Amino acid sequence: MSRSLVVYVKGMSCRHCKAAVEKAVGAVPGVREVRVDLPSGEVRVRVADAGLAARVAEAIGGAGYEVVSWREE
Repeated sequence: MSRSLVVYVKGMSCRHCKAAVEKAVGAVPGVREVRVDLPSGEVRVRVADAGLAARVAEAIGGAGYEVVSWREE
């Protein structure tokens, strides 16, 4: 069963930012899908289990962006 996370990210402003976040998050084991919406700063992630939220946040931080908050859906 997969779960969805909505992560709010600060600092994304262009297609390069979008690609960097998608690549970083997509490399986290257990991530099934990543969608970035630049205007809202929202990153939607389908994951294998809820325990991946912290790893997703770490990947985004490692790519140089700030995670403001996240929630599960």
